[in-house]
Amino acid sequence: MVWAPISEEGLSKLIANAVCGMKPPARELWMLIRVKPAKWECHPWGDEGGGFWVVGILGEQVVWYNDIEEGFNISYYNTHGVIAEYWCNQDELQHTMSALLIQIQSGKRPGKWGPPHPP
Repeated sequence: MVWAPISEEGLSKLIANAVCGMKPPARELWMLIRVKPAKWECHPWGDEGGGFWVVGILGEQVVWYNDIEEGFNISYYNTHGVIAEYWCNQDELQHTMSALLIQIQSGKRPGKWGPPHPP
């Protein structure tokens, strides 16, 4: 089977299912950071699919869907439209949002996403 990038419609279904499974604090955060899905560059990994879908923005971080690995991730960006860090987590959106809540509450990035962004 040949890989094909996820469609916006397919992504929207994943998001809708995940929102139903979110606990209230994660859902409230999601409602604040969500954006209309847009393809952002992440060279070279995202080149073949025209980029990866960014679905949320919080400060200097984006929540995005890696359709190669089929999971949501949190990464920093320096330039709007360009994901600065590649991750290959296979998390559902509700788990990514819970991790983002922990990050906000603790002031530290969870270990699986690497060290905190330098100031």
